[in-house]
Amino acid sequence: MRQDTLARLKSLYRAGRYEEAEAGARALASAPRGFRRRPAPQWRARALATGTAVAHGRGSEVLAELETLIAELEPVVPEVHVLQLVVRSNRTVVLLGQERYEEAEAEALDILRGVTRLAHLTPLWRLELHVLDNLARALCGRGRHEEAEAIARGNLPRADERSVGALHATLVHSLNGQHRYEEALAVARRFTPAGERADSGRLDLVVGAALYGLGRRDEAEAAVRQALSDCERNLHPDHARTREARALLGAVTGEKEDPGE
Repeated sequence: MRQDTLARLKSLYRAGRYEEAEAGARALASAPRGFRRRPAPQWRARALATGTAVAHGRGSEVLAELETLIAELEPVVPEVHVLQLVVRSNRTVVLLGQERYEEAEAEALDILRGVTRLAHLTPLWRLELHVLDNLARALCGRGRHEEAEAIARGNLPRADERSVGALHATLVHSLNGQHRYEEALAVARRFTPAGERADSGRLDLVVGAALYGLGRRDEAEAAVRQALSDCERNLHPDHARTREARALLGAVTGEKEDPGE
């Protein structure tokens, strides 16, 4: 029964119904335990609840909870190890949102090593793609845009509809960081993402940055306003992307100094 409930909650998460998914996962995690199992359904429920909070934009709020869960998930068997890697990947997203790029890079690289060790036991390509996107974002944050471009461009061909939007936006961002704005716009316009709620505003934001880099302020303002509207509608007010959109909008309209690359 708990596995069925967990599957239903994961479906809610994939549908972008974050509030329902997190509330249900926390209820499941607090349910009385039966006999000891590894991994216990409560662990999976807590991983889903914290991961949903991160996707929604409340990463800083659950960072301590993520770190506690990582410590509890001693990887004594491969299944528990995979769950720990998933939780660590969610923690990496929080580090990115806090602009702790060096830590995020180190964590992403270590998670990828763990994925490699387990790849012969279970399919982990979707987790690997998520971590690679995190790594590329961390490299962008550290000004290593060429490396980020290579990661995003090299992995786009094997991305599915749930991961292609993120990698695509990261590729555009990496091109912006190299001041290759015309190319960034061309890349952005080759693809229209299906739309994961967690990616709300992401592509419009990097498109706006490219337009701003080209001095096309009116178009940039329209793109960034659309990004900000999507973020405010779909994400928590504390989401890092919402802050980025507001900062870029301020730069485009001349209300604030340019936030830089």
